[in-house]
Amino acid sequence: MRRGDFDASRSRIRLTGNHGPALAAGTRAPRFSGAPLPPSRETPGFLAGPMPKREQGLMQHSQRRTLQTEHDKDRSHAPSQFGSVLGELDVHLIAEGRHGRLWDALGAHVITHEDVRGTQFAVWAPNAQRVSVVGPFNDWQGGADVMQQRGAGVWELFLPGLGEGTLYKYEIVDAAGNTLPLKADPMGFGSQHRPENASVVRDISGYGWHDADWMAARAARNAPDAPVSIYEVHLGSWKRDHTQNGRPISYREAATQLVDYVADMGFTHIELLPIAEYPFDGSWGYQPTGLFAPTVRHGPPHEFRDLVDAAHRKGLGVLLDWVPAHFPSDAHGLGQFDGTALYEYADPREGFHRDWNTLIYDFGKPQVVNFLAANARYWLEEYHADGLRVDAVASMLYRDYSRNDGAWVANKDGGRENYEAIDLLRRMNAEAQEAMPGIMTVAEESTAFPGVSRPVEQGGLGFGFKWNMGWMHDTLSYVAMDPIYRQHHHHQMTFGLTYAFSENFILAISHDEVVHGKGSLLGKMPGSDWEKFANLRAYYGFMWGHPGKKLLFMGQEFAQPTEWDFEGELPWHLLKQPDHMGMRSLVRDLNRLYRELPALHRRDCEAQGFEWILADAAAENVFAWVRKGAEGDDPVVIVCNFSPVTRGDFELGLPHAGVWREILNTDAEIYGGSGAGNMGQVEAGAPGAQGRPAATRMTLPPLSTIMLTPAR
Repeated sequence: MRRGDFDASRSRIRLTGNHGPALAAGTRAPRFSGAPLPPSRETPGFLAGPMPKREQGLMQHSQRRTLQTEHDKDRSHAPSQFGSVLGELDVHLIAEGRHGRLWDALGAHVITHEDVRGTQFAVWAPNAQRVSVVGPFNDWQGGADVMQQRGAGVWELFLPGLGEGTLYKYEIVDAAGNTLPLKADPMGFGSQHRPENASVVRDISGYGWHDADWMAARAARNAPDAPVSIYEVHLGSWKRDHTQNGRPISYREAATQLVDYVADMGFTHIELLPIAEYPFDGSWGYQPTGLFAPTVRHGPPHEFRDLVDAAHRKGLGVLLDWVPAHFPSDAHGLGQFDGTALYEYADPREGFHRDWNTLIYDFGKPQVVNFLAANARYWLEEYHADGLRVDAVASMLYRDYSRNDGAWVANKDGGRENYEAIDLLRRMNAEAQEAMPGIMTVAEESTAFPGVSRPVEQGGLGFGFKWNMGWMHDTLSYVAMDPIYRQHHHHQMTFGLTYAFSENFILAISHDEVVHGKGSLLGKMPGSDWEKFANLRAYYGFMWGHPGKKLLFMGQEFAQPTEWDFEGELPWHLLKQPDHMGMRSLVRDLNRLYRELPALHRRDCEAQGFEWILADAAAENVFAWVRKGAEGDDPVVIVCNFSPVTRGDFELGLPHAGVWREILNTDAEIYGGSGAGNMGQVEAGAPGAQGRPAATRMTLPPLSTIMLTPAR
């Protein structure tokens, strides 16, 4: 077949983007020759947690015997007699590094091929001398099922009789004739429970989604003018089932317990720490080896879809942490995959992270870039994720990140920017947003790199939002101080407004702030127990009143007093105590006000939505400002008193005369406060103050935030 020819019966390509004419929305080109049978929705999942050794052995023995029988039954069909499933267009696009749906071509797919049911395996290993599929079905013998070369470094084999649940790996002989450690499938859709690490054949076709209404409307839910309040979750330690040895809850259990809780708390999105399969629990998912496999710790792929589907039906978006910055060097993973530095940079000055002892993807290799860009799209398309939060972007952007002089390689212009990584991020954002309009991408980026949340066509990286790391560090440092010193650091609370609208920011108080000896958020606060809670309540009021979207890590909503423990669970018993219950009630009310009042969210990312009233009252530790929405939206005035004394008869300028309702007071008794305040309202009139046409005299409770809006 000549370049440019296309045989529809032999290709699994979906023609989209610059690969050819787009199909109508919601349609797909045929993936396989023959119609795959949909899997049962009742396929049993795995219990989260390690399986006892004896049970592992019994299951593996039984599965091995069964699979051998099924495979041997079809030995009348020798693998070599089957034609290729991959079309020439697949191979051509893989060679060029622009296969938009790479997971349709590579990996393990349960199909009917030439009227025979089995599994099609395909893997990219261009420098291998031989590649074989091994598993219990052939006693893990590399000579039994040798794959066939299809060009572009792709190896392929259809094995009859194998299906859902089959364990497999690839045995690779490198160019020098050395047999490498068995490798898991880079494109595998499932994996064994750790510490075992074989890939598992998973048929991910045939899921019946029930979220059409959400998908049609989600663009508005993810927009810069929408209320976006994110609950960040490590699923393994959010809640455990103590009736089953304290195992983490499953995806299906989370589909009710977690989803109902987050919806009740008024958050708009759930963000999950990395879900892609990873071998080491202590990495929390940030060292993944199976980028296309939802971790089996909580169940199989369809059950993860159950979680996403349930969230959507409750009106919640689901964001996934995505990790293209590095990957672990485990022998079964991507490192030295075909005996060469295939996925990683060969030079350790480019290809090894000293901070994390991990490898770095070769962002200059087209096929690796394709692998990563397609993976981002995979989670958005196959699992209906509403967005991706990209981890450690700064480490990708700069070649000298955390490296000493002489320990890094400059770019072609002698500079420190990693042009290849920049191009990858732009491609990922552009392709993901083209394929799934309305999704959100978020950068964890800690430097002043310009245009992170500017569109690609305007020279930016193309993200929708960026975490505001500077705001987080400055404000947490301020509230952690004894109030007697705060007047000397007043600018730490105001400085963020000098750049607040240079990007579309998310104010993130994430898991990173409660690990590695940093203690808990409550523990950072100074003073007595009462003052600690009051400080944190005032800080949350400051945060929800400040321009920018919101993010809290799980447990912070009820003031977890101890550092996060990924091996445990949240201390839910504390909700029996009034102070912790009061904190949770405050966060719920802050989320409600944030959603309901356009002035608090509509112009989160626009300078026109913010105006200082009082920015220089350092001696009093007081801040006051106005939040504004579109024309016709009532303004909201936020007043913060970060001193531990009540300030009675405090003069405050207001935008106009009249009665202003006190819609929030973090010192209210229902939140655990002292109950000081203004009896629910204040009245403003002439003369004005602080450059405002009207003013009021009001009470500022100790360590508090108050919100006011005009009475109607």
